[in-house]
Amino acid sequence: MTAPGAHDSTRLIIRNVRVFDGVGERTQDDMDVLVEGAHVVGVSSSPVAGSDGAIEIDGRGRVLIPGLSDAHVHLMGNANSMVDFLQGPTGALYGNTIAEAERMLLRGFTTVRDMGGDTAPVKSLIDRGVFRGPRIFPSQAMISQTSGHADFAFVYDTPKEFGGTPSRTEDIHFTRVADGVPQVLAAVREQLRQGASQIKLTLGGGAASMYDPLDTLQYTPAEIAAAVQAAQDYGTYVATHVYTPAGIARALAAGVRSIEHGHLADEDSVRRIADAGVWLSMQPFAEEDHHYPDPVRAEKNTRICEGTAQVYAWAKQYGAKTAWGTDLLLEPQAAARQSEMAARLGEFYSSAAALRMMTSGNASLFELAGERNTYRGGKLGVIAEGAWADMILVDGDPLADLSLIADPDTNFKVIVKGGEIVKNHL
Repeated sequence: MTAPGAHDSTRLIIRNVRVFDGVGERTQDDMDVLVEGAHVVGVSSSPVAGSDGAIEIDGRGRVLIPGLSDAHVHLMGNANSMVDFLQGPTGALYGNTIAEAERMLLRGFTTVRDMGGDTAPVKSLIDRGVFRGPRIFPSQAMISQTSGHADFAFVYDTPKEFGGTPSRTEDIHFTRVADGVPQVLAAVREQLRQGASQIKLTLGGGAASMYDPLDTLQYTPAEIAAAVQAAQDYGTYVATHVYTPAGIARALAAGVRSIEHGHLADEDSVRRIADAGVWLSMQPFAEEDHHYPDPVRAEKNTRICEGTAQVYAWAKQYGAKTAWGTDLLLEPQAAARQSEMAARLGEFYSSAAALRMMTSGNASLFELAGERNTYRGGKLGVIAEGAWADMILVDGDPLADLSLIADPDTNFKVIVKGGEIVKNHL
């Protein structure tokens, strides 16, 4: 893969396609799409003139969609198990992450927002063309209080506040435990220094964590407000892991801009999220997406999944800005479930609405990173003049049958990222 800008002379013409532009309700039929370098420069109902050296692909009436995006991944967590994190060599952790990044790209995900993990170095290598993978909006380490959702220390470990040492997941920058306003400020600024596009705080319990019941409130209003201020001062925003009404209320009061999960929200919480113009970054969870061997975490997972359908219904009712993601974590063998979860969104939305959410919708959330967004040179999530040339040629019509995206190996015939053909199975 060549580095951004290194293939500006490349001319790619995709002919005879039905274009879903990422915004509308239906396709534009019998279209030609012209790409020069890394950008789309034309979407035309008239034939585009060929030229010497141009690469031409005849879509033969297939549907061309924008590259998919995932608003909540853990690339490092997706690629490694808990045993890998606690006992594996650091180099293997990054090697697994880089390998999963390429697999994710070949599933059609050309952009992802990483919500916890040391992915800024991986992003840099991908952007430079050293390895293949999606565009990454990194959060760097998840920031947690002691005993919070991202505290992966063993129960017998002494907290750092009392002279203990950082946990293994802190050493590899997957998490950062910080207590009190000064430590929270330092933790936020640390992630920004390392290249975070946005900040991830954990404000409540979760299924993957050992110590925190789902009903717990984590971080005080003052601590959350300090994180929000530090992020705003850097031109970006805070996203928060939180499920419950009380946690959501605290996040909204502090100025958080993205609620991650929210599956245990009540109707009033969803209405308040919508009224505030805050993003609800949801995942269409089903119980089989995660496997927890102990009954406590399994029961938490069940409760979370039971809230999925109702929260989606309220989000539609109140017009909440809803993003889509997966949040697969610590089960590398299940990483490919990402595509199945994408198709599952069709259980709650029309195919067109689901595709919009996974393309232009998620891209609008990513733009909250402002100047920390390193992909400002083009529009993400759309097929339009001036957009990044991130596209998928689908064998079949996903607007009629969203399940096609669950099998990218078979149904995604061509994948283009930044004007470069990364897959061509025509």
